[in-house]
Amino acid sequence: MLNSVGLGESNFKSLIKKQLFYIDKTMYIKEIIDDPNKVVLVTRPRRFGKTLNMSMLKYFFDIDEKKNKDIFNGLKIMNQGEKYLAKQNAYPCIYLSLANVRDRDYTSMIMSLKTSILEMYEEHRYLLNSDKIYEDEKQKIMDVFYVREDEKFLISSIKFLSKLLERHYGTHVILLIDEYDVPLQNAYVEGYYDEAISFFKQFYATSFKDNEYLEKAVLTGVSRIAKESLFSGLNNLKVYTVMENNFSSSFGITKEEMKDIIKNFELESKEKDIKKWYDGYKIGEEDNIYNPWSVLNYLQDRKLIPYWVNTSSNDMIKLVLNKSYTIKQKIERLLNDEEIEVTVNFETIINGIENNEDNVWGLFIGTGYLKVTEVVDEVRRRYKVKIPNYEIRCLFEDIISTWFLNKVIGNDLYSILDDLITLKLDEFEMKFKVLVKEMFSYMDVGENTAENFYHAFVLGMLVGLKDTYHVRSNRESGFGRYDIMLEPKEKNRKCIHNGI
Repeated sequence: MLNSVGLGESNFKSLIKKQLFYIDKTMYIKEIIDDPNKVVLVTRPRRFGKTLNMSMLKYFFDIDEKKNKDIFNGLKIMNQGEKYLAKQNAYPCIYLSLANVRDRDYTSMIMSLKTSILEMYEEHRYLLNSDKIYEDEKQKIMDVFYVREDEKFLISSIKFLSKLLERHYGTHVILLIDEYDVPLQNAYVEGYYDEAISFFKQFYATSFKDNEYLEKAVLTGVSRIAKESLFSGLNNLKVYTVMENNFSSSFGITKEEMKDIIKNFELESKEKDIKKWYDGYKIGEEDNIYNPWSVLNYLQDRKLIPYWVNTSSNDMIKLVLNKSYTIKQKIERLLNDEEIEVTVNFETIINGIENNEDNVWGLFIGTGYLKVTEVVDEVRRRYKVKIPNYEIRCLFEDIISTWFLNKVIGNDLYSILDDLITLKLDEFEMKFKVLVKEMFSYMDVGENTAENFYHAFVLGMLVGLKDTYHVRSNRESGFGRYDIMLEPKEKNRKCIHNGI
């Protein structure tokens, strides 16, 4: 009897106790122990198992979880020898999730952070009864419980708790921070990034750089925020993005693990379809990584549909695509199953990201919307990239199509496209004029950018025909070059081209 699939279960103990379906990722514990760096940041796409792995680390290291030691019985880490088993339940652990710190303004962000800090402190309420903690320190703990602390204390709240735990237990602290970048990405979208980055720069510096009570800290997130903007002066931080080999098999489902799933769930007849939809990611040299969230959803309901793209807001991706027409043009090539060569900055500069393509491609790769297929020139940061699978293709098509649909007044984009391919050109022209009048700004069509803007605009509009036409752009034909060609996937449909 196969174990049940527990969607959304990110608590390691609960998952094991309920005997839910689990792919053994406990060798991640060994990798963390072996890593020589004091502060480790691992960036992976969302829903790739980051929170579950952080929960696993907490149950393994936490000195207060000795009673749950048996949940690791039979898992790979238990066969790695005394060097690793000696670390089990040996340290006080601080666990902080910033997943819910996403608010419309700075004041609300601080209140949400206070709530998250309160939950972090709540796990250590026993310190109020410790004879090793002074009365004034206990009063500060109570201030946190009653949300009375000011921003100055909030900045030092992790270091303060680390000090108390080290004194109480007589040993250094393991610090785990999940979704470290959520507040900053959200702050940029909502328009208060400068205030947020100023706060978190101090918050992380105090928590890591100036925290002598730490044994090791592990952070996870979806993007690598540039060190100079957030972690400046933090020399003991090591970042592992999807480009590094470290931890390459600890997140997502590897092709070997997928083979076992196909066999155990008797899915041999669907193997190619599952691969088309949910495979295609690459982490370090580990190729053919499957999206775990999408696979688990498929195992539960057996439908080949987009799952991952609907798990959370794509606001940052939408912001970038909606403001950059040159990127839209390159996305069109990617939607035609092409590889494109781009310059990539993997240290994301969030502020003004939509104005710098290097940062955009870094964001897309780090967050799982694109994959690197070839390193062209590592020194000059040139890489070939492509869309990893059909699920992500659907996301890009949806974002671009929605952008047009939201702008069309009194017209349905798909009716405009239908007029085009059925050669109802008078109706198409009339509706297209309305579309252009509504969407174009004189700022978009300046003297040197008008043609590129218009070309990208039309390409984006034609995304709605992807299921029935191949959309070709700027290709040689005869003695010239056409701007756009619609080549039908079925021979009985009309071929349409412009600009030969």
